[in-house]
Amino acid sequence: LQVDLWQPSSPFHIVEGMVTDVRVPRNTSRSLLPYLQQANIQYTILISDLQKAIENQTGLRSYRNRRSLSGYNYEVYHSLEEIQGWMHHLNKTHSDLVHMFSVGKSYEGRPLFVLKLGKRSRPYKKAVWIDCGIHAREWIGPAFCQWFVKEALQTYQTDPAMRKMLTQLYFYIMPVFNVDGYHFSWTNDRFWRKTRSKNTRLRCHGVDANRNWKVKWCDEGASFHPCDDTYCGPFPESEPEVKAVAHFLRKHRKQIKAYLSFHAYAQMLLYPYSYKYATIPNFSCVESAAYNAVNALQSAYGIRYRYGPASSTLYVSSGSSMDWAYKNGIPYAFAFELRDTGHFGFLLPETLIKPTCTETMLAVKNITLHLLKKCH
Repeated sequence: LQVDLWQPSSPFHIVEGMVTDVRVPRNTSRSLLPYLQQANIQYTILISDLQKAIENQTGLRSYRNRRSLSGYNYEVYHSLEEIQGWMHHLNKTHSDLVHMFSVGKSYEGRPLFVLKLGKRSRPYKKAVWIDCGIHAREWIGPAFCQWFVKEALQTYQTDPAMRKMLTQLYFYIMPVFNVDGYHFSWTNDRFWRKTRSKNTRLRCHGVDANRNWKVKWCDEGASFHPCDDTYCGPFPESEPEVKAVAHFLRKHRKQIKAYLSFHAYAQMLLYPYSYKYATIPNFSCVESAAYNAVNALQSAYGIRYRYGPASSTLYVSSGSSMDWAYKNGIPYAFAFELRDTGHFGFLLPETLIKPTCTETMLAVKNITLHLLKKCH
């Protein structure tokens, strides 16, 4: 039975007593459900007609006014073209706070755009890196990255905390890390996860961009098989997207003090290590930052996030961007798993973009302001 694992991302992580989310084709469900009953495995159908749910979410595109950016709607999901157009527009209209540049090109030749956000107040400033959309189907990620930029620009004048952040720090924001995969999730397969690089031996596309980093590469929690969702790639940094970002981060490792990566779904705030059960040297600083961030997040709508080292809180995985950032001297490295916990999964409705982004914003500001205070 071919199923698409939504949670966890790989069958190796499944242990007895664990709740697992799977997507099954219509014809498979006819044989799967009786099998589960026979095996006495409890199950709940969360979304009975997934195709319809997808169409409801992506079928509403046509009536939108794509050209006007002053009326850019942050409470809907946007295609790659729309996001890149939005970035260009901000670069033109907010040149005092925004500078757009590219760190390289994707496998399919698309530019990898990053926004540098902040007041050019002094020659040297510490920086925070934020990326979204390493995994293509996790659409709430790019939505949050855009929300963050919007909030920064809209509240810079009125909110002293935001003013402080943009005056004292630079933010490097990459709204869509895996541009090819994200585009593909809009055009071909809504639940595509990986990049779109071609494998010469097999007819399988793509590498898990969060298993392709040079830190315990292709060890536990990653797969050597090119058709798997957690395929680590032929070698570390084989994916041009990963290589480009790694190169940029290495070049600016002295300046960048925090690395934040946004994923979905699980409602967790994770920090290193992912690849082993061990305590990081600056555990107490990072742990208190996470604790405070999760509390700030919960204060908005009561949404509870679990937090802790990724290996013990989620599962062991090797070759992740967060571990790599930490190993390369970025002291605060976090991965957010945004809403929800599986009811909608990757198909988080557009009505939940605003509350999700609003609460996440509180956590990010909390971590950022924590950075500006010295923690030892």
